[in-house]
Amino acid sequence: MKQKLMAFLVVMTIITTPLLAQTTPASGLTKIGYTNVDYVISKLPESKVMQNQLEVTKAQLDKALGETYKEAQEKYEAYQKNGANMTDVIRADKEKELQNLQTRIQEMQNNAQTSLQTKQQQLLEPILTKVNNAIQEVGKESGFLYILNMDAGAGTTPIILFAASEENNATDLILRKLGVDPTKVEAAAPASATPTKPATTTPASTPAATPKKK
Repeated sequence: MKQKLMAFLVVMTIITTPLLAQTTPASGLTKIGYTNVDYVISKLPESKVMQNQLEVTKAQLDKALGETYKEAQEKYEAYQKNGANMTDVIRADKEKELQNLQTRIQEMQNNAQTSLQTKQQQLLEPILTKVNNAIQEVGKESGFLYILNMDAGAGTTPIILFAASEENNATDLILRKLGVDPTKVEAAAPASATPTKPATTTPASTPAATPKKK
């Protein structure tokens, strides 16, 4: 992993050196800013609204899953209790019904997860656009050559591995541009703010495996 990271840094140095030579100001100083997009998003009022809407949607999906699971569990328990006294035809019909309910639960779980993730993407898209526009404006107004994201996402190596000072931390400038007073929230973004994670539904346990016909 370390060798791959070093190789990546070497390649990036080779690629960016000519570019920096062309774009570096006459003073010889390159102003590169950094922020944490997930942190910025978490401080916006729109983020709280999005979270509330996702929780409402998740509760509705969980309720539908729970009701279907309860129906399947009750029918399975009835089958266990009365199966020995059923005729072959009725027993086969009940087993097929239980199998269909089990398949239905699995499909509902998959569809609920997809539905929730799609809704999250729809709600998040305008927020990301707003944040990106603010970053563009701050970059131009403050004379940054680049503004990098400190957090590359969950399970990845951060873009910035070390920052000697907070001088080029653009987070407060971006928050102000978005109408958020940074003095009323936590200090400027830490190196590893909690990333925006996709919402997930609470999976309902599937009923016990449907007994096979003897």
